[in-house]
Amino acid sequence: MGTVTTITITAIHTTIPMAERIPDALVLLAWLSPGYPVGAYAYSHGLEWAVEAGDVRDEASLRDWLADVLTHGAGRSDAILAAHAHRAAAAGDAAALVAVNDLALALSPSRELHLETSQQGRSFLDATRAAWDVPRLADLAAHLDGPVAYPVAVGAASGAHGLARDTVLAAYLAAFLQNLVSASLRLAPVGQTAGTRVVAALMPLAASLAEAVWDLPLDEAGTATIRLDLGSFRHETQYTRIFRS
Repeated sequence: MGTVTTITITAIHTTIPMAERIPDALVLLAWLSPGYPVGAYAYSHGLEWAVEAGDVRDEASLRDWLADVLTHGAGRSDAILAAHAHRAAAAGDAAALVAVNDLALALSPSRELHLETSQQGRSFLDATRAAWDVPRLADLAAHLDGPVAYPVAVGAASGAHGLARDTVLAAYLAAFLQNLVSASLRLAPVGQTAGTRVVAALMPLAASLAEAVWDLPLDEAGTATIRLDLGSFRHETQYTRIFRS
């Protein structure tokens, strides 16, 4: 009779967090992609009113408007907030993270812009915990049970996962820029080729801005885009609109 050999296969379970086994850039591509369930497509960050008012009407005016938003508006301010949220999360400092979030929400100049950041922030945090959770993020999320600003949610998740802060800030600003260009395509002041040129023209600005805000104090957060803020108020009663901000 032949010999019967029994082979036992033992499953190996790893406890290494998913984000620690994947390059930071790939994690951020997933988190900041249009397919991530945060609803970014529903917001134009005041761009819809700017098109209605004629401030943005072609490729050049769109490029200039977005450059101002990055340099003087939510681009720079959000990057500072995300950097501080990242630092607090990496240190496991829940009190500091809550303070950053409170400031971020308070800086929203209008109801629509508050909705834009808080809805995306809550959706991002919930989706990331559902699919990419780690113990530190779970502990910190327990202190963020109300509205969460979007840059704070991204910074907190990235810090909890140990993602490199410089990569996070650059990716966040690039995604912010691309989402607004995507909105401009639906509003029709530019076509796809022009929109692609605008992204290419402003990507170096996003990269340099990510480096510039690296160590700025939290007091530097804030915007100086009064025309955008006033436009956001007017957008609330705009007769025809397709975006929530």
